[in-house]
Amino acid sequence: QVQLVESGGGLVQPGGSLRLSCAASGTILSTWRMGWYRQAPGKQRELVANIDSSGRTKYADSVKGRFTISRDIAKNTMYLQMNSLKPEDTAVYYCNAQSVNYDYWGQGTQVTVSS
Repeated sequence: QVQLVESGGGLVQPGGSLRLSCAASGTILSTWRMGWYRQAPGKQRELVANIDSSGRTKYADSVKGRFTISRDIAKNTMYLQMNSLKPEDTAVYYCNAQSVNYDYWGQGTQVTVSS
């Protein structure tokens, strides 16, 4: 069983930065794909960014050039560096870890961008 715990969310002004972390208890194999999703009120959950076992990354068009996803396999931890934040980035951010047979989610962390 794997548990994912997000941290690093909070309130930030437009143009500011936050760094989210996702710590996994249990073993996330290096072959797993990990990602960040977000869900704003009244909207569907959407992919923000993911990273595969080779380190290849994928970003939503809305965050390209502003967000950076990374992972430390040895520490079973994934990160999302968010810069130049906009009010439309306000959402609950979820950590996800996937393999062929498993799909795990964290409980989410709130990010609010507001002046």
